[in-house]
Amino acid sequence: MYHKKSNSDLVGEAIIAAAGAGVATTFAVARGQSPIVGLGITAFAAIAAIVINRLF
Repeated sequence: MYHKKSNSDLVGEAIIAAAGAGVATTFAVARGQSPIVGLGITAFAAIAAIVINRLF
């Protein structure tokens, strides 16, 4: 009845979450934000999205 998520699902989730977060971060970097801070924000947002998706 319940579908256990595999590791391949995790990779797909990570790519989609990072791409979504990267859109906003790219805009912020283009407006003068540090690229290192942008990468950190993208990584945090992707990890948060995966965790939330796995919990719910």
